[in-house]
Amino acid sequence: MQYPFDSEYIIKKKKSIKRTLLADGSTRLKKRIAVFGGSTTNAIVDYLELFLLDQGIEPEFYQSEYAQYWQDAMFPSEELIEFKPDIVWIHTTNRNITSYPTTADSREDVAGLVEKEYTKFEQMWQKISETYHCPIIQNNFEMPFYRLMGNKDCSDYRGRSNFVTRLNTKFYEYSEKTEGFYINDINFISASFGLKEWSDPSYWNMYKYAMCFDAIPEFSFNLSNIIKSVFGKNKKALALDLDNTLWGGVVGDDGVDGIQIGQETGVSQSYYEFQSYVKSLKSLGIILTVCSKNDHENAIAGLEHPEGALKPDDFIIIKANWENKDRNIVETAAELNILPDAIVFADDNPAEREIVRQQVKGCAVPEMDGVENYITTLDRNGYFEVTNFSADDLKRNEMYKANAQRAAQQASFGDYNEYLRSLEMTAVIDDFIPVYLQRITQLSNKSNQFNVTTKRYTATEMEEVFASGDYIRLYGKLIDKFGDNGVVSVVIGHKNGEVLDMDLWIMSCRVLKRDMEFAMLDKLVSRCREEGIKTVKGYYYPTAKNKMVKDLYGRFGFDKISEDENGNSVWELQVGSYENKCHVIDVHGNDYIN
Repeated sequence: MQYPFDSEYIIKKKKSIKRTLLADGSTRLKKRIAVFGGSTTNAIVDYLELFLLDQGIEPEFYQSEYAQYWQDAMFPSEELIEFKPDIVWIHTTNRNITSYPTTADSREDVAGLVEKEYTKFEQMWQKISETYHCPIIQNNFEMPFYRLMGNKDCSDYRGRSNFVTRLNTKFYEYSEKTEGFYINDINFISASFGLKEWSDPSYWNMYKYAMCFDAIPEFSFNLSNIIKSVFGKNKKALALDLDNTLWGGVVGDDGVDGIQIGQETGVSQSYYEFQSYVKSLKSLGIILTVCSKNDHENAIAGLEHPEGALKPDDFIIIKANWENKDRNIVETAAELNILPDAIVFADDNPAEREIVRQQVKGCAVPEMDGVENYITTLDRNGYFEVTNFSADDLKRNEMYKANAQRAAQQASFGDYNEYLRSLEMTAVIDDFIPVYLQRITQLSNKSNQFNVTTKRYTATEMEEVFASGDYIRLYGKLIDKFGDNGVVSVVIGHKNGEVLDMDLWIMSCRVLKRDMEFAMLDKLVSRCREEGIKTVKGYYYPTAKNKMVKDLYGRFGFDKISEDENGNSVWELQVGSYENKCHVIDVHGNDYIN
């Protein structure tokens, strides 16, 4: 179920693949997806389900009748409203453009056609947003399969290709300014697949499919990457082998001068190009690590090759030793405070790949065959699909490097509280402010371990919480002498008379054991007192990943009220008797950052 996959096999074996996925014992997010189709969507939904199951999401679908996307969006049925989608996907293609220019049209006529076509879509998006308050995925348009004006079709204002490009640009502008609105780039996917085959008219004329049948798995996979990213299922780190992965040859045998990297040959250029691609992933906040069977000194020497794009400083952790790679990956995850299933392992050796695939559950292990294919393999798999991008993403690698410095300092202290005081920690803990809403939403979808309820919020839902007086909201930003960790914790409680029901309590694992959770609790109790809240009720809902917070409320001093046979528990804290617990962090409000 990873790229490059065998579409023919998936088409032939879809039922058995689904049975296997459902029987693997995985705990998956359950999400409702409404599909508004401008063409036949049945097969697309079948394959989309397989990819989502593989990515940790169990979908339930609502499908509009053939070509009823506009009607369902603007005049939803009672069934659709009761369905309450978590995400809406609009599957339109250039087959659904109602009016193309003619060669007799003036520039003004064509501009009017562009605006008319676009306005129809914008009205639909706004109606969907107002009705369901959920993310929207909208296909852009693929290029027409013929060019009436030949090459001039792309540049002349009357050309169909030009018209499609102008419509796509307006879609992109809307996406850029609208939270929770995402483009499914079928313009790229169709070009990559091959527009001639993709747009085979027989599939439209006979079945009303807007693409050939063989393209459907690739299309569905691309769409699934957006959905899993929206719901926090992206990977976070890339663990890289060295020999014949980042450079050609074996540095321990060939020496630094003998490895292939740089501009001298086609092969060395391919390795340099791959290193450059990997380095660019850092700008997305992807954590880079090394997992190589090598002497550490040889690994460092190879990374310091003057023609290489990557240097030792680009990696947060370098595990170059003779331990099994599955063990190194598990240890890397523990050191980063992430789960092994957040890691992608890239290695040219099929035996090493298979060991990691079998021993490290959930770790993504792509088929790295041929250096000329490395970039495409990682890129098309969509492990790091970008749907939300915050300022903290730009600084993530620096934050993890600072964590390594903190760990080194901790080793020199015998008393842990003295170590915490030595960090000179300062926190900003206060009500949400607009500048951090995107990061707050992102954190609510990415946090799996330190997350007592595992509730997820869309951008629209978080904006509604922000605008409502029915909640006590807190975000926490932690700074110490090694750097700014950014927004690392979010707490949301719903006011119910003199009781505060906790909807969300999350924290980034990169600040574990720093007493930040106690600082957040101190501030929460202070706010409760200001609001006349006498009791805080906390809820823990167990998942496969959040066992670390099973007793969080107990550590906070809450009393356990109940626990059912599934481990779901309810806790209470009496605000009047609470005493502050954090004494190692200097806490400020929003005015501290203004």
